[in-house]
Amino acid sequence: MLFGTMGEGDAAVAKAPPAEIVAKPKGPSKPRIDCIDGCRFALVMPIVVAHFARFSTSNKTALKILTQENVLVGGFFVISGYVAAYTSTKLGERAADEKKLAKPELFFWQKVMGYYPLHFVTLSVFTPMFVQVERWFKTPWTTTLNRAFLSFSMLQAWFPKEAEIWNQPTWFLSALTFSNLTMPAVLPAVAKLSKDGLKKVFCALTAVSLLQKISFSETSRFHVHNVTKKDTYPLIWNLTRFHPFWALIEMTMGIVAVREVMLDTPEERKKETVDPIYYFVAAYSTLLLRLTQFDFNDAMVRATLFVPLYTKFLTAVHRDCLAPNPSPITRFFGSKMMTYLGGLAFPMFILHGPIGQIFYKKALATRLWGKPMPNSFFPAYLAICLVCSHFLNENFVKNKKVGQMAGKVAQWLASKTEGMLQDRA
Repeated sequence: MLFGTMGEGDAAVAKAPPAEIVAKPKGPSKPRIDCIDGCRFALVMPIVVAHFARFSTSNKTALKILTQENVLVGGFFVISGYVAAYTSTKLGERAADEKKLAKPELFFWQKVMGYYPLHFVTLSVFTPMFVQVERWFKTPWTTTLNRAFLSFSMLQAWFPKEAEIWNQPTWFLSALTFSNLTMPAVLPAVAKLSKDGLKKVFCALTAVSLLQKISFSETSRFHVHNVTKKDTYPLIWNLTRFHPFWALIEMTMGIVAVREVMLDTPEERKKETVDPIYYFVAAYSTLLLRLTQFDFNDAMVRATLFVPLYTKFLTAVHRDCLAPNPSPITRFFGSKMMTYLGGLAFPMFILHGPIGQIFYKKALATRLWGKPMPNSFFPAYLAICLVCSHFLNENFVKNKKVGQMAGKVAQWLASKTEGMLQDRA
């Protein structure tokens, strides 16, 4: 010390070897959970199929099972929260990573720039197609410009009438962006909780989500088996499935789930874990409820069964991958093949909508091919989505120059919005 007196602790430091003075205690390292990457593909593939399933078969029973993208997308929000908390909170400690959250605005913009470049490029490439279709339907230019603004700014999820404009699946990015905006506040708050507190928060979040779904169901009387008929109250349905606030609820559930695993003690880690396949089968089996007499709509299935069961699957597969001898399903999702396919999940999610419109949107496909493609073409459509996703993933998503540019944009935006998410005083 340069000034003042030296206490007992300071004296101990003075007597310590230089190496002990310089070295700082390191927390436990976080192993990469490859199996989570593989799980993404198991979510995205059914969603890609669901959006154009009506062009793959005319069997009503098959369509009831295949067209449940509104159930499955909940898993993506849970995974988003799961990964965000795993990378931004401390392992074995009830605390967030101060370094990563020191600049909240930068943290937010880095998250956004992780997915916006691909969204921007894809939207730019297909905008002439979207605009041309609207010209054929004589849509007013003011409406077209408004839709362009909402799409490029990722605000469409806030407007139930416009949530599915142009590249329909990208409403997910709109809701995700709002959720990411809250992460600098949500992550530290959840990270402080004990395991008991985490369990209570998870139950509370599930209850709030379920309450809204019950409200929707009671108001609209919307049922899931509407394969051939139109929704009775589409705007109420859109407010339920697209609204960013409900996405935040599910994302926070993912945060709570991973924190429970991250707080496992050495003794708890030694305990035998439940085989994740049971939760995996249980979660995906909820899609079969459409074939039963139970009058559950997609929103109810998602809130009461799929999301809680899928969350349990993620925590089970997480714990299992850390075990000396992981189960077959954990090794499968963590395999090189599934990790590779998991890397294609985001490009597939962004691309499959516009590609599908080329082949199946009546106004467009009729002019290009004479009519929408037949059912027999559907496997080729899926193959085209996979090939295009591979190309973009290897040449754009993984491109270092793109990543560097996105990083610079994030830093610039953070500098211009400093103080937006923190009290600078």
